[in-house]
Amino acid sequence: MSQHKSLQGTGGIIVKRNVLKRFERIDLLRKRGQWKQGDRVQGLRKTKPDV
Repeated sequence: MSQHKSLQGTGGIIVKRNVLKRFERIDLLRKRGQWKQGDRVQGLRKTKPDV
């Protein structure tokens, strides 16, 4: 059985993700100085991925 073209990973067009996982958002906010250790991890502010 073959795999659908939209599910193939390497070798194709790499699409920029516009949704971050929670740990990625925390890392990004920490770099910007908007989150520090001990702050809540739920209800994080919206963030756009760095380019």
